[in-house]
Amino acid sequence: MNIALPHEQGANPWVSPELSFKFHYFALRKMHFMMRAKALVAFPGGFGTLDELFEVITLVQCQKAKPVPIFLFGSDYWKRLINFDVLVEEGTISPEDLSLMTYADDPAAVWDGIRAFYGMP
Repeated sequence: MNIALPHEQGANPWVSPELSFKFHYFALRKMHFMMRAKALVAFPGGFGTLDELFEVITLVQCQKAKPVPIFLFGSDYWKRLINFDVLVEEGTISPEDLSLMTYADDPAAVWDGIRAFYGMP
């Protein structure tokens, strides 16, 4: 699910053409992500990654989207970038909101977490 931007790369080479979608608007792209997503695994990225991550966290937190497991892959990166504990300390999120996401550094741990979330053996 790519977005039309003047400085962005093309579609992932492993995506078949019939499953490659290009969006013009960010909101529509994110809506389609959430309609289809069974999990979110956020890898280190820039503003677009943060936008998508916070959109999903907010929708799940406010129960406007179905719960999905959310993994922040590369714990060193994410812990340096965002101090979620400050949000709890400042009272802008609840301590329980920290359980909406899990830090991960191993692909197998992510897969195990997704399977556990859905009660899969």
